[in-house]
Formats: sequence, structure tokens, C-alpha cells
Amino acid sequence: MTEKDERPFVTGEVTQLIFRNEENGYTVMIVDVSEASRNTSEQTLTVLGHFPTSPEGEHLTFHGTFKEHPKYGQQFQSKSFEKHMPKGGAALVQYLSSDRFPSIGRKTASQIVETLGDEALDQMIQDPTCLQKVPGLKREQRKVLEEQLASEQESAMFMSKLMTYGFGMELATKIVQQYGGDTLRIVEQKPYQLVNDIEGIGFQKADELGMNLGIEALDTERLKAGLIHALEATSHTVGHVYLPEEVWIEEAKTILNYRSPFAETHHLEESIVHLAEDGVAAVDENRCYLPSLYFAEKGLSTNIERLSVRDDIETFSEDLFLQELGKMEETYAISYAEQQKEAVKMALSSPIMILTGGPGTGKTTVIRAIVEMFSRLRGWSERTDKKSPVLLAAPTGRAAKRMSETTERPAYTIHRWIGWRGDEEEFTERDEDSPLKGELLIVDEASMIDLWLANQLFKAIPANMQVIIVGDEDQLPSVGPGQVLSDLLRSNKIPAVRLSLVYRQAEGSSITNLAHTMKEGRLPADFKTPLADRAFFPGQAATVLPLVEQVCRKALERGYSPLDLQVLVPMYRGEAGINALNERLQALFNPPKPRKSSMDYGDQTYRVGDIVLQLVNNPEENVYNGDRGEIVAIRRAKDTDNKKDQVIIRFDQLEVAYERQDLKQIMLAYCSSIHKAQGSEFPIVIVPLTMGYRRMLKRNLLYTAITRARDYLIMVGEERAFVYAVENNDRQSRYSNLPSRLSHLEEATANHKSETKSGN
Repeated sequence: MTEKDERPFVTGEVTQLIFRNEENGYTVMIVDVSEASRNTSEQTLTVLGHFPTSPEGEHLTFHGTFKEHPKYGQQFQSKSFEKHMPKGGAALVQYLSSDRFPSIGRKTASQIVETLGDEALDQMIQDPTCLQKVPGLKREQRKVLEEQLASEQESAMFMSKLMTYGFGMELATKIVQQYGGDTLRIVEQKPYQLVNDIEGIGFQKADELGMNLGIEALDTERLKAGLIHALEATSHTVGHVYLPEEVWIEEAKTILNYRSPFAETHHLEESIVHLAEDGVAAVDENRCYLPSLYFAEKGLSTNIERLSVRDDIETFSEDLFLQELGKMEETYAISYAEQQKEAVKMALSSPIMILTGGPGTGKTTVIRAIVEMFSRLRGWSERTDKKSPVLLAAPTGRAAKRMSETTERPAYTIHRWIGWRGDEEEFTERDEDSPLKGELLIVDEASMIDLWLANQLFKAIPANMQVIIVGDEDQLPSVGPGQVLSDLLRSNKIPAVRLSLVYRQAEGSSITNLAHTMKEGRLPADFKTPLADRAFFPGQAATVLPLVEQVCRKALERGYSPLDLQVLVPMYRGEAGINALNERLQALFNPPKPRKSSMDYGDQTYRVGDIVLQLVNNPEENVYNGDRGEIVAIRRAKDTDNKKDQVIIRFDQLEVAYERQDLKQIMLAYCSSIHKAQGSEFPIVIVPLTMGYRRMLKRNLLYTAITRARDYLIMVGEERAFVYAVENNDRQSRYSNLPSRLSHLEEATANHKSETKSGN
């Protein structure tokens, strides 16, 4: 039997493209089937796969698997393909007059076939000069034919070769699109370059290729690639800013030494020297950085120092301060505690200051007071046309929205304020040469800010702007590298107020009490007791899904909408992971209906009414990582101006159109990770925990999850998992040299410790 007979295949002509993403080559097409390894009920079949160029009009054999789609029926997932050049007649004329050959119309194509015969394509590929025989064929047309045929032949050859190296169609397509005519030279001579250039290719895949190509285990390029992979992996997964050289070497050994001869310390030390000389790594004494993190840490410390030494802040008398504060207390019927008064006073008189505290300790009250007092003392009023001198910022769209709601003033994401996309070019509209405009910047949810973002923000802060950093140091650290809030507090170089009093308006919240008890490393005695604003439902891993589903169904029956609920889980995979819960909850909240519009993207089906989460920053549309929206419409290509399918998502009052390839920016949001929910608040939060999450269970993770609940908290799962999380205070401290870089600054003039007396 031939290979085609042994593997599932489909042969036919691609008659229509349903969808094509030019970025990654993913294509959905209709194929007029001429032959197949199994009987198909239809003469046409939908084929899906990745192709470096558009396959429309081509005659191909696809190898892969048949699959049954619940809505669209039988389809074929292509994993590799062979191209058959059309021979003679109408097929050849149609091929030559297709869009792939601009300036070649049907009449010209017919003339070529008439002159060169049914083997015209073979002749043109083997001897392009044969085109000179075609009457009336212009030089420009000959050039188009020669170059396009050569390009297609080259791409087909590259794809075939890459597949023999073990790359699937998707990665092979990305490689060909990235390197073009240099594909084989780079792949075969510099396989480790693929790790940096091609998304989806990690060190292990490149090393497998390198081994097949005969690259020795101790080859310098392999050792350097393994070292950089170790540095990047610990930065992305653990959050380290740098690694001590000895730690870096040991991490690299675990990656490299599955092949012999094994890399010894002296081999890797030599490679580190090369990496530093090439500028691929930065070595500062014994600390080894990725260059972007080295310069970010240096830049942030320099700008903090620049702002800290300011001595020209406008002063005011104690009497004036108390007088204006008294007016505010009278206007808003509030009485500020001494700790709050001191925090406001310090904020107004310090060039840079930190305000930290847990839920219910009055951070929001203090922020409002600072904004109001700053405006009063600087003589600014909302009744004037002059812009407010106060800028309010937060790391995510949800956090900025919360800040805006609580202060009743506009707040925006840090990315929006500085005009940063967060891409590799690190371009921002605001920097030291074009700084922010204003007199006071308040940054909320600072525990979420990683080193890269902090550096970009602080270099955009002008010398005449005061800065207040607000956050809860007990929450999860940033997803990205660094622990900026913790480092600044640990440095003791910046005035800080730690709020610890739980005020009367929060004392009735058992959620707040639960959070503060958890900070002490224990669960309260009433943990399992149903209370007015929280409850616990015991269950095992196998029963978590139906329990969560039951809780959500009850909430729907009581009039809550899916937007009011948020399920928070530590992990994506597993029987009670985010993916499984989203699938189950989508079926509950938004099941398929005959007339309900839907769109497939990969293995996911999105429907009108689905709640989705934005995964990346999209400043052009004013949508940011962590924003939660609802799909309000799905428009087919025939109904849109650009003839492309669109999904319309509403984020608060903003509607954004997503084309099919943009759907990689979103995921279902019925259940999300705790990290993604940081900075947000929801009416009802459901937190399922089992020992299956053991490696993720830590006190700050659970603390962050439960403090997302505004009105009601429901905990589900194994009690011992909650106990384990609360008792595990291993914060896995991150390597960072920021406190040391600030060590030469003077000690903070005031660093208020926690107060324990009861507040008012």
C-alpha cells in the first residue's frame, strides 16, 4: 500500500476560502473532493489547517484526521499536504488566471496553455525562458509568473522538509513566513535561533532539532540557548528579576543535562562570558539578568531617587490643614481617625509615599481625602475649565474602573496614561522627554505592577509631580517579574503608612473578618457556619463541578445575572480547573439555541450572550488585560463592510468588533484565574478549592481570591485545602536588587507602623 492509502487523506480542489489568518496561515476551506480514504456523504468537504500561502484554486492531497463537528458535520483536519500541479485544460487556465498571478487574466492564461501545452507548468518551472515563446506576453507578466512559481515551489519544499524535522503544519507555516528564502539555512545552521523568533518553539523543541542535525551536547550555541532559556523561564514562571550566577548554572544544568556529555560548571561559566559580551545577558557582580530587566531595575531606582530628593513641595500650616479637613468632615458627614489624618498629611507633604492595608482598613477613604484636600489646598475646583492636577491610575481596566467609581473621578490604566502597548519595543508616548502633565499621581493596586511597567511609568513622571503608591502587600505579587510594592516597603526609604484598623462600616462584613483572620495563618471558628455574606459547601474533587453548577443555578433563580458572578480557581487544567468549569458554566448560563448566533475558534464555540475576558492590552480599542465583557452580536462576513466575520463585545459602555483572528485575545470568563481577577470586585465570588490544586495553594492566593467578593462569598470543596492554603505562607520570594539600589537614600522620615486600637 502507498502512504496515501495507509493514512486518512482527502484529495481535491480548493474551491472556496471560508477563513484565512494571514498572520499564522490558519485556513478553513471548502474542497471539491475527487478522492478520499473513506466515503464522504458530500461531494465537498470542509478542510482546516495551516498553509504558508493561500491554497485557493489549488489541487491538493491532505493528510490528517476526519472529525465530526456538532454543528457543521464532517470535517477534515489537515496535518500535512501535497500539492498537485494542474495539468491542461480549464484547470490550468483557472490556476494561471487566479489572484496568485496578478496581471495574468483568463485570456493570457489561455494563450500560455495553447502555446506551451498541457505540461505548461512543468516547463515554466524547469525552464522559465519558455515563456518567451508565448505571443504578446509582456516582460512584467513573465516576471510575475517566474517569481510566484519559484516562491510556491520553494515554500512547498520548505514545508515538506520542515515536516521531516518533526514540525507540524502550524509551526512549519510560521517558520516559512518568518524566514522566507532563508528558512532551511537558519533551521539547519542555527536551530536555537527559532526559540527567540518563533512563538510556540521552546528550547526542548529546538534542542530536539539540534540533536537530529548532529549538534553536540557541549556546543557553545546549545549551552548559551539553555542558559537563556533558564533565565527566561524563571523570570516568567517564578517572577525573578535576576538569578545569582550559581543558581543560574544549576537551573541550566537541569535543562541541558538530559544529554551526555553533561555540561559542567566551567562550561557554563565560559558561555555566560560569551552571553555578556554579546549583550544577550547582563551580569552585575554575581547577579545575572535579562538585559530588559537589568535596565528596568536600574531605571526604576534612578527615577525613584530623582523623585524622592525633591525639596520644593508647597507647604501649608497645621491650622490650614485641620481647617480644610474639618470642612470635609462636615460636608461628607465623616470623622477621620488619627491614622487616616496622618496618612493624608504625609501624602500632601511627601514627594513620594506608600499607602498599604487590607480590606476594610480605609484605603479608599484616605485616597478620596487626599484627592479632595490636594485640590482644596492647591485652589483647584471642578467648576473651573482647568484640568484636574490629580491623575488616578491602576494596572488594569477593571481596577481603574473601581478606582473611578470609589473616587467619583476619572481613572485610567497605567498603559493608557503613558501610551504603552507593552510590546518588545517598549515604546511609550510618555517618557522623560514627554512626561505626564499634572501635580499628583495616585497609583492603586500597586501589588499588581511588575518591574517593566513600573519602570515605564516612573520615567514618565515629571520632577514636579508627587506620587502616592497604594496597594495591599498581602495580595499576590505581579504576574510579571519583580515585587515592586514589596521591595519599596522593604527598602524603608519611602514614607509609608500601613493601615490596619477595620472601620465600623466594614466591621459587619464577615468577608473582611475572614480575610484578616487568614492573614494570621488560620481559619475562623465560624468558617463552616452559614453567615449573611458567606457560606462553605464541602465537597471532593469529583463533586466540585456539580456543586459550583448548583450554586450558580440558585443565583440565577434569585435574579442574578452571569455578570454578577465570578468563579475563581488557581489552575486551568484538571477535572475542577478553569477550562472544565468554563465549559460546564457556559452550558448552564448560555446554552446553544436554534436561532442563537455562534462562532467557532479552535476548539471553542462563542455565542451571543457569553461573558468573556480580555487577555491582552489593546490600547487602540481602549480594552485592557483583565477587562470583562459580553458578546452582544456575531456578524457574518456577508453582512460586514470588510467582508470578514466579526464578534461584537460590549465592555461596560464600549463596544469592540473582533475579527476571527482576534479571538485569540479572549477566553470565556465564567471562571477565571485568581491572578486575572486581581484588581476587580464582583457581587458574588465562588472559590472552589481541592487538594488537587496543592502546588498552587498559598495564603496570598486565597486571600486575593476572597477579597474579590463585594456582597457574597461562597467557598466550595475540601476544608483541608483551605486550611493548607492559609497555613502555607511560602511567598517564594523573588530575586530582586531594587531595595539594595535604593539603600543609599536617606531613611524615610516617617514610616508609620500598624495600629491595633479599634477605629471609628
